[in-house]
Amino acid sequence: MILALVGLSCRPERAGVTSLVRLFGFGNRGYCRLLHLFHSRALDLDALTGCWARLCPRLFQPVSVDGRLACLADGIKAPKEGRKMPTVKLLHQQSASNSKPDYIMGHSLQDVSLLVQGPAGHVAAVPLVSRIHEGLVWSNRDTRTLLDKLALLLFSLAGILDRKLLLVADAYLTSGQLIAQLLGQGHHLVTRAKSNAVAFWPAPVPARRRRGRPRLHGEKVQLKDLARDQGEFLSAPSPVYGEQNVTLRYRAIDLLWRPARRLVRFVMVRHPLRGTIFLLATDLTLEPMEIILLYGYRFKIELGFRQAVHVVGSYAYQFWMAAMKPRRRGQGDQYLRRKSQTYRDAIRRKMNAYHLHVQLGCIAQGLLQHLALNYTAEV
Repeated sequence: MILALVGLSCRPERAGVTSLVRLFGFGNRGYCRLLHLFHSRALDLDALTGCWARLCPRLFQPVSVDGRLACLADGIKAPKEGRKMPTVKLLHQQSASNSKPDYIMGHSLQDVSLLVQGPAGHVAAVPLVSRIHEGLVWSNRDTRTLLDKLALLLFSLAGILDRKLLLVADAYLTSGQLIAQLLGQGHHLVTRAKSNAVAFWPAPVPARRRRGRPRLHGEKVQLKDLARDQGEFLSAPSPVYGEQNVTLRYRAIDLLWRPARRLVRFVMVRHPLRGTIFLLATDLTLEPMEIILLYGYRFKIELGFRQAVHVVGSYAYQFWMAAMKPRRRGQGDQYLRRKSQTYRDAIRRKMNAYHLHVQLGCIAQGLLQHLALNYTAEV
């Protein structure tokens, strides 16, 4: 395992286990030993993840908001061409770019990173865990969505860290179901609301109690209409990192959002270059500028993905399964409800190998960030 961490930290190419063998000058025996490492039951994935999650707050200074650890969550799609690789499916890429096709075959992973701050004030996203959450259907009774699986991943990390979390995410995670699960465990969410979002004013309190059920909410309002009232906006210097001499105009208001079934804080921000965005926070005690600052740090996880893909190679694994039926290009989920127990166990073993490679990549990337942030002069 130590050799794998060293190899992931300093290999000059990203060719899976082959690049580690070339780096150390090993032969065929070394290649087989490294393959056995990722497929061995001796290296426990949950124990490895727990050790790394407990070590991160000791190596770094986490960003804390009212006693809650600030975490970032997002998804990444790793292209895979292997026809005998479990969970490889047709995936749609949202971002528009000439170098990225609309549809690819690959693995879809969800990542959770810890927001940390270095001695010199630099802020970074240290990857804690990354898991493949779609592509396999074990049973028709399993109705969990990607958001449900992400919530379970967050709760497991919160249990390991023994701290409450403040999750910062993009608009994809703006879901009432996820908010209800987070609030039920004492966690909070800062995210971006859609431009066509609709909310309600709090229900007015009548002077006299009338017959029937009390009103749950007041008048319906669109956030776009509230953003047109320029007289309610305030001006302040931008707290977003990397922006100097930039003045923002913002308006904060607490409204009842029906998917969450509770009051949430909306912050409408007018940027001189980026236009108008709408932010949402479930913690009503957060100040508007604090919400803007936290959401500005969300892009740090995108930089972490770039380092994981192009520098560390966390997603450069190429583990094939010989007994698997080849997959055709364009296929979706892989259904296993009618497969034998032996075949299902082989799929689990291969999935564990993928997750171990990605988890070791997260650890290697975190150790490199530890050297860069805490030992800047020596580096």
